[in-house]
Amino acid sequence: MQHTATALTVERAPGTERRSWALLVLLTVAQFMVIIDMTVVNVALPSIGRSLGFTNAADLQWVVSAYVLVTGGLVLLGGRAADLLGRRRMFLTGLLTFTAASLASGLAPSPVALVGARAAQGLGASMLTPSALSIITTSYTGAQRAAGLAVWGTVGAAGSAAGVLLGGALTTTLGWQSVFFINVPIGIIAAGLALQMVPRAPARIRNLRELDIPGALTLIAGLVLLVLAIQGTAGAGLSSARTLLPLALSAGLLAAFGLLERRAAQPLIPTFIWRVRSLVAGTIVMLGATAIMAGTSFLNSLYLQRVYGASALDTGLAFLPATLVIIMAANLASRVLPHVGTKVVLALGLIVTAGGTFYLAQMPEHPTYFVNVLPGLVAIGLGLGLSFVSVSITAMADVREEIAGVASGLMTTGHETGAAFGVATLSAIASAVAISGSFASGYRVGQWVATLLAGGLVLVTVLVLPAIRPPAGAVGRMH
Repeated sequence: MQHTATALTVERAPGTERRSWALLVLLTVAQFMVIIDMTVVNVALPSIGRSLGFTNAADLQWVVSAYVLVTGGLVLLGGRAADLLGRRRMFLTGLLTFTAASLASGLAPSPVALVGARAAQGLGASMLTPSALSIITTSYTGAQRAAGLAVWGTVGAAGSAAGVLLGGALTTTLGWQSVFFINVPIGIIAAGLALQMVPRAPARIRNLRELDIPGALTLIAGLVLLVLAIQGTAGAGLSSARTLLPLALSAGLLAAFGLLERRAAQPLIPTFIWRVRSLVAGTIVMLGATAIMAGTSFLNSLYLQRVYGASALDTGLAFLPATLVIIMAANLASRVLPHVGTKVVLALGLIVTAGGTFYLAQMPEHPTYFVNVLPGLVAIGLGLGLSFVSVSITAMADVREEIAGVASGLMTTGHETGAAFGVATLSAIASAVAISGSFASGYRVGQWVATLLAGGLVLVTVLVLPAIRPPAGAVGRMH
C-alpha cells in the first residue's frame, strides 16, 4: 500500500499567499556552492599535488576527505543549533565561515595548510547546509515544499557532477587556486541577500552549553580515525598497527559518542528520531549513493588523467554528458514520482547506477572514451539523477517543523560521510591493488566494489524504505 507523507500533503490555509521562489533560489545557490566543493577539487588534485608537494594519491584524498569528514561529523551539531539558536543565524554564520575558508584554501602554501583550510570549509558547510534545508522545509508547505525538496535533490546530484566539469575548466585556465577563489564573491553576495530574504526565528535556548558539543567532537574524531584506518590498509595491510590502532580508537570514540548522546540534555540525535523510518532508511541510502558518486568520481578523474592521458580540461569535459544526464534524470524523476512513488524510482535509479559501475569495471587496457568510458559515466549520471531526488523526498517526508534542522543534519551526515568513506575506500582499494599491479587494475576493482554497494542499496530500498507518493503537481514545476 502506498504511503503518502503528511509533511508533503499539508496545504496552506485558504487565502494564504504562496511564498516566492526567490528564497529557494538563494538557498539552493548557497548549497550548490557547498556541493560543488566536494568534487571540484577532483580534477585539480594532480595539479595540487605537484604544486604543494603531496607525496601520493592516498595523501591527496585528504583534500577531499578533510572537507566532507568535518561537514559530516559536525552537521548534526549544525542542524541542532539551527533548531535551537535560529536557522537564519546559523545559515549566515556557516556561509561566512565557508567563504573565508575558501579564500584560505586558495592561498594555502603547503599540504597541511590546504587540508586545514578544507576542514574549515567543512565547518562552514556543517552550519550552512542543515540550516538551508530546514529553512526550506519550514518556509514552504504542501506542493511548494515537495517542489523545493525535489530541487534540493537535483542540486545535490547536479552539483556533484558539475564540480568535476568546473574544476577542469578553472584548473586549466586559471590554476587550481581558482576552484576555491570562485566561492568568495558568490558567498559575499549570498550573505548580503540572506540578510534581507531569510526570515528571522527566535532562539529556543540562550546558553551554548545546552548544545552537545562534546558529542560532536567525539563523533568527528571517531570518523577521522576510521578513515585513517581505511587509508592504512592500502600501504600497510589489514593486520598492521597503522590500520588496527586507529580502528580501535575509532571504535572506542564512536562508542563514547553513543554514551554521551544518552546523557546529553540536548542530544545531537533525539531518541525519537530513530523511529522516523523514512528519515533513517533514507539517510542510509543517501550515505551509500553518495559513496558511489564521490568514490567513482575520484577514481574516474585520476584514471582519465593518469591512464588515459587526458588534461584537466579534457577530464572536466569528459564528465559533461553525465552532468547533463543527471539534470535531465532529476527532472524526469520529479515528473514521475507522483505517479509511481519514490520506491520504484529510487530502486530503478540504483539499478542503473550499478549497471554503470559494472560497465566501467570491464575497462580494457587500451580504452576509447566513446566506447569504454562514456556509456558508464552516462549510466551512473542517469541512475544518480533518479536516486537523489527520490531519496531526498523520502527522507524528509515525515519530518515535523520543530525537528527540521536535526533531520536535515542527519541526512546531510549521510551525504557527507558517505562521500568521505566512498573516496577513502575506493582510493585505498585502488592503491592496494596498484601496489602489485597497476592503477588501471586497481580502478577496475574499485568499480566492482561500487557495483556491489549499489546492489546492496537496491535491497535496502525494496525491503526497508516506505513508498512515498507526493501529490500530483507537487514536484517538477516551480511557478
